[in-house]
Amino acid sequence: MKNTFFIFLAILFVSCKESKSNDISEQAKELTIAEKIANAHGYESWENVREIEFTFNVDRGENHSERSWTWEPKNDIVTFLTQEDSNIVYNRKSMDSTDIKTDRSFINDKFWLFIPFQLVWDQGTTISEPIMAEAPISKTNMHKITLTYPNEGGYTPGDAYDLFYGDDFLIKEWVYRRDNSETPSLTTTLEDYQDFNGLKLATMRKMANNNDWSLFFTNIKVTTE
Repeated sequence: MKNTFFIFLAILFVSCKESKSNDISEQAKELTIAEKIANAHGYESWENVREIEFTFNVDRGENHSERSWTWEPKNDIVTFLTQEDSNIVYNRKSMDSTDIKTDRSFINDKFWLFIPFQLVWDQGTTISEPIMAEAPISKTNMHKITLTYPNEGGYTPGDAYDLFYGDDFLIKEWVYRRDNSETPSLTTTLEDYQDFNGLKLATMRKMANNNDWSLFFTNIKVTTE
């Protein structure tokens, strides 16, 4: 009987230990708000992406401008598809001074398309705790976080972005504030979400009360491994 009792205690001890270990493991798996937003936009499929093609478009009244890109994220090789058929190809891991101007444009265009993923990609940023706030364009209550960049490094240091998202963690509106100014520099929607091989991307941006301006993406192609 004694042996049976001690065996029972040993099993009980191991069980409690495993239960505690599982609890700690579950706590460690708790996602950050950045990860929750990124995952809602398909970030868990990102590891399978081999190549991305997209065209960044801006319409201002009758004026139209566009830039087309191909990006191999695993190797960080970027191709700028120029209208003169003399494509510019460079590796972001080993750029020289002649690549900087092209790379500035690429980083800008990529940021507009992949803002949900930038939350987890970019280092040294500050992300505020979520609060409920009135979205600037729709005037509805949404969740809000603020993404702030450090004052040094990158092409636009010190900038801040207020991101408004729903219960589904999809970003619906954002406010860009240059140099973290209290005054908004640009406020747009994120709409016309589409699925590209698991990546859920907003393909259209619009401003309130300005039908002459729109920013949108076309020719999006996501190639997976």
